[in-house]
Amino acid sequence: MKKTIYFVMAGLCSFYVHAQVGIDTNVPNATLDVNGKTTLRKELRVGGTPALVGNAGLNGQVLVSQGENLPPVWKSINVSFMEEGQYKLINSFLSLDQKGITTLSNGVAGDNIYTSTVGDNVTDTGKGKWVKIEGLENNFTVKNPRNRITYQFQSGIEMKAPVATTSQNISFACGVFRGGKLVAVRPDKVSTTNNSAKGGFQEYIFTLNYTEQNVPLGAQKIEVACRKIETSDVNSQFTIGRNISNSNTVSNAFTLESDLKIDIIEYVTYKAN
Repeated sequence: MKKTIYFVMAGLCSFYVHAQVGIDTNVPNATLDVNGKTTLRKELRVGGTPALVGNAGLNGQVLVSQGENLPPVWKSINVSFMEEGQYKLINSFLSLDQKGITTLSNGVAGDNIYTSTVGDNVTDTGKGKWVKIEGLENNFTVKNPRNRITYQFQSGIEMKAPVATTSQNISFACGVFRGGKLVAVRPDKVSTTNNSAKGGFQEYIFTLNYTEQNVPLGAQKIEVACRKIETSDVNSQFTIGRNISNSNTVSNAFTLESDLKIDIIEYVTYKAN
């Protein structure tokens, strides 16, 4: 009689440990297997133990899986919802260059072309003798015809007059080219003063910001180039995006480096374009 009772109790314990409950299914494959819709009227708690109730999370948190055999956890995720009709930042590119342009220095006259036009070809010397900053070239693909592309270019400029106590100036221009065609340009001028304390060196920061709208679909190549327009003394030294000499103590290639940031912003739509 004792053996029979022992056998029955062992069977009940085994059933309790390994039982699986199925709702609307005769073959459950988990501890609780629900084949159908589920309505949860109150809080959902996870990570509980036999001694402690589980965590119900905070307002606005989402339940995130930690992978197989690990309990899910509540996480705060900052995801902004974009409505149709808004523009959203899709991608950003950043290029840096410390080689710059040194070929427009002393002995090189300006091209004396004072105006530029959108669409000018970077290789057309009749539109200006442009010199590229090679390290700033960037390539990307436009996938949405409704877009805005912002170019932010900044570079250090340095010049040195033949005589430190004599003021000189150089007019120049830098532009952004897409597919070899000019899309944005800014002319500027740098001047030396009576700066014998710095050995005649003069630094300047050049910036160009521009936004293009509805750039055509497909692969796009972006380049930055600059040119010398005019100089008061052809023997003045002049560099863009780097220092004139590594022996001076007033600047270096790092402090005068060029950078180009490109932001691609696309129109949000949930319909076919």
